[in-house]
Amino acid sequence: MRVYVPLTLSGLAEAHRTGQLGPGPSVAYAVTPALREWYVSDDIEELEYAALNRAALASLRLLAVEPGAVRRRVVVAVDVPDRAAVADPDRGLDPSALGEVRLADPVPLAKAAAVHVDADDAEADVTAAADALGAADLGDDDAQFVVDGAEDHELLWFATQEIPHLVGPED
Repeated sequence: MRVYVPLTLSGLAEAHRTGQLGPGPSVAYAVTPALREWYVSDDIEELEYAALNRAALASLRLLAVEPGAVRRRVVVAVDVPDRAAVADPDRGLDPSALGEVRLADPVPLAKAAAVHVDADDAEADVTAAADALGAADLGDDDAQFVVDGAEDHELLWFATQEIPHLVGPED
């Protein structure tokens, strides 16, 4: 199963240093039955793109609580056994949890298929979106418009061999 793990660049650097994503348990996003029902599509590529976008929003949430982080969303696409990614049936229809799965254990970074990261030119919009997220969650339409503006930036695709370049030199 392909899952999308939301991170920040500092989180990606940590994964690169340790060779694994998270200590576990961690949240990721995947094509779940609830996501299929919500998106009403049989096209697996469209569904995976929807899961990737859900992970990108979760990455934005990580940025909102990590003020010193570089303002670029990061999502790592990882292939895990189906049994490793578990959707919470009680949260399945919660709009904020669509596609959400839990990974109980750390995932070796070697299982990553690709990394998706914002381009440099997205930083201003991602910064504004991270700053507006709290107000958007409280129903502020103007703030939601700012948050949605980050989605205007497509995440770039990087091969896993490019991770050292993305995270910069190790200390």
